[in-house]
Amino acid sequence: MDGNNEQSGFSFTYSAEEQKELKRIREKYTPPSTEEDKLTRLRRLDASVTQTAQAVALVFGVIGALLLGSGMSLIMTDLAAILGLQRTAAMVLGISVGIVGGVLASLAFPIYNAVINKRRKKLAPEIIRLTDELLK
Repeated sequence: MDGNNEQSGFSFTYSAEEQKELKRIREKYTPPSTEEDKLTRLRRLDASVTQTAQAVALVFGVIGALLLGSGMSLIMTDLAAILGLQRTAAMVLGISVGIVGGVLASLAFPIYNAVINKRRKKLAPEIIRLTDELLK
C-alpha cells in the first residue's frame, strides 16, 4: 500500500517511525539478496582473518591448559591411586603431561600470529582489489 487513497478523495502519509516499521515488516517477506555488496564482502574477509586465527589459538590454548591441569592432578592429588599407578610412575607421567600441556598453551599466541600472517597473505589480493574498487 502506498499510503494514498485517491478513490475516496483524501490522502494520508505515514510518519518516519511508521515508515521504518513498514520497511522492517516488508524485509521479513522479501527474499534476501544473493549478492553481497563489496563493502560487506570486504568486512567479512577482514573478520575471517582474525576469527580463524582466534579459533585455532583457542583450541591449542584450551587443550594445553587441560593437559597441564591433568599433569598437575596426577602429581598433587590421589588420582594416581584411583588410576592404580604407583606414586613414582604418577609423578613421571604427571610431569611429562604437564610439560606437554604447558608447551601447547604457550604456543597458542605464536600459532595465532602465524595463522594471521598466512591468512593475510592468502586474502591480500582480494582485499586490495576490493578496496581499490571502493576507493574509486
